[in-house]
Parts: sequence; structure tokens; C-alpha cells
Amino acid sequence: MSEFVLQSPDTDEALRRPCVSVAVIMRRERIDNRWQPWRWELADVVPHEAGFGQQPRLLLKDDSEERWLHPGFKVELFIGDAEGYYLNVTTPQPCFWVVWRMEEQALLADEPVAVPQIVTLSYHDAGRWLDAQETVEQVAAPLDVVQWLQRFVDQHHVLEAKRRQRPQSFKTLQDRFGNPVRVSTDKTMGGTGRG
Repeated sequence: MSEFVLQSPDTDEALRRPCVSVAVIMRRERIDNRWQPWRWELADVVPHEAGFGQQPRLLLKDDSEERWLHPGFKVELFIGDAEGYYLNVTTPQPCFWVVWRMEEQALLADEPVAVPQIVTLSYHDAGRWLDAQETVEQVAAPLDVVQWLQRFVDQHHVLEAKRRQRPQSFKTLQDRFGNPVRVSTDKTMGGTGRG
């Protein structure tokens, strides 16, 4: 397998951003379900090679699975999203996130195929796509990509000073079900009345 070609700008930052060219491999696997016999999932993110071309293509097809190669994705790093990269690179397993959608009509094969839309290294980007209810999956980033990302974070991310947390005294009390609790300072007597 070839290595990722990690590019860093040596000219004006506005003209050229750090980037890596990748290809995405999607996998369709047979599952034991009578209503849905197949399931799509992200298989891998690999370095892009010129021999891949620019069009998706079927790599493997048998009775239990299919694998599709989707080449030509560029993963760019933006200074404005340095915190998103920091949140990724400081996790136990930094990763690529891939947003993918099913074809609405079968264009690549006899049946609709899962097609990647975006590949990112930003925790924030992945979160925004998840919030938009898109299908987002992740795959571990290799060490050379993690080191490249770490250098970018070291150069561009500035940790914010911790802000003093406001006192919790004005926060409403809740019971174990999340309902507001009513607190009374009135004294009530036990089961007997005075009389």
C-alpha cells in the first residue's frame, strides 16, 4: 500500500492549504435479515493513487460482499478549524470521518450504491454533519496522517484560558426524572393536628 502524500503550504496560506488526497472504500455486506439482506459501511480511507482515476469502480463482488473504490477526495486543513483538528488528534484514536449517502437512483450499478460525499479530519465538521442527520462513519487515521495533523495543530491551535465557572446556586433543582423540584420552607406537623 502506498503512503499518504501530505502537502503543506510553502507559499501564501490563502492560495494553498495543507491537504492530503485520499480515496474511500465502501463495503456492502450480506447480513442475516429477511427485510434488508445487505448493509453498507465505510471500509477504509486510503492514499489516492493516479492509477485510481477519478470515477468510482467496483473492486470486489461475491455472494457475501462488494467493495467499491471512490477516488479523488482532498482533505484540506483550515486554520479556522484548528480546534476541530485538536479535538480529533487528542482522542485515543484519531480518525478520518466520511459522510456518505445512498444513490437515489442506481447510476453506478444495478442497485443504488453508497457514495461518499466528504472526508474530513475535523471533529467539528463530523459533529455538524451528524447534527444534520447525515450518515457519518469513521476509520482510524494512520500514524503519518496523525503526526501531520498534530504539527498543524501545534502551529495553529491556541488553547483558550479556562473561564471561571459560575456558581451552581441559581440552577434549578431536579428530581431523578428531570422534573423541577418544589422546595418549601414551611414547617408541617406530623399526622396529628392541634386542637
